[in-house]
Amino acid sequence: MRGTTKSMFATACAALAVTAAACGTTSENSGVAQPQDPKAACGGPDGKYTIGMSQANLAEPYRVRMDEDIRTAAAGVPQFEEVQFSDAAKDNAKQVSDVESFLTKQVDLLMISPNEAAPLTDVVRKAYNSGTPVVLLDRKVDGDAYTTYVGADNVAIGRQAGEYFKNVLLPRGGKIVEIKGLSGSTPAAERHEGFMQGIAGSRIEIVGEADGEWERSVGQEKMDALLKAHPDLQAVYSQNDPMAEGAYLAAQAAGRAQEIAFVGIDGLPIESGGIRAVEQGRLQATNLYPTGGAEAVEAAKKILIDCRPTEKQQTLPTELITKQNAAEVYSRLNQG
Repeated sequence: MRGTTKSMFATACAALAVTAAACGTTSENSGVAQPQDPKAACGGPDGKYTIGMSQANLAEPYRVRMDEDIRTAAAGVPQFEEVQFSDAAKDNAKQVSDVESFLTKQVDLLMISPNEAAPLTDVVRKAYNSGTPVVLLDRKVDGDAYTTYVGADNVAIGRQAGEYFKNVLLPRGGKIVEIKGLSGSTPAAERHEGFMQGIAGSRIEIVGEADGEWERSVGQEKMDALLKAHPDLQAVYSQNDPMAEGAYLAAQAAGRAQEIAFVGIDGLPIESGGIRAVEQGRLQATNLYPTGGAEAVEAAKKILIDCRPTEKQQTLPTELITKQNAAEVYSRLNQG
């Protein structure tokens, strides 16, 4: 069922189909974000609502966990009748189609974690300008045509990782390689930017880099080539934990795992996640990057049920996880 207010709007628009501008057709297709009435989508506590969640891919454990967190949190809100999930499988065109499909179904609210920023910008703007609330998770689009963004500060996380290299792992400097995420995604650029800030003033040199596409198998493949090209490298900065684990496996196969330090980002509190990898000694550190699933559902509740505005940017907390605090953080996160 659709939310009350939005259903009335959709019905009125259908009756006025001959006047395209009355339904926002012109503004939907414009390149400018249109002002969105924060209460227009709210049907109140007596409504029943459908949410569409467009996920960039499910090849990353982080994204599987994000969907699980959304599903769990939404189950605790009786008014959320259904959350429909789609998997773009790292295909920008498919994700655009997924979002278009949700709009055709007239979901009450759209959640999206964009595969890449630029290719998803237009369709997200179209959704937002049509009056559909849009909650972005983890990754952004270009511009400000969305209702709220939920995610940690990727620049700050990259800086936190860089400072750990500078102050703890390589205080005298050294040669490292960086394994980046998908090049068109905003976290990849921001985590690199922050890392460079973190190592500024040190004698740390990035001698090689590769795009690991956020996946362990790709990270392993790219690390194999980096090891051959840079036989004297001392550490790896990986923009997520699966790629760091892949890099570790490549180094292990080459008999060099014990002479190289590995640092990742995500810190998933699951058995196969980065926190356990730190506990077990494969990674020297990881940096917590919350999925934002529960916070996204809370934002949806504010918008659709409580008729309250949300902040444009919701910055989630992070922390450095090393062997000293890994067990405590793992336990704490699983208690939540």
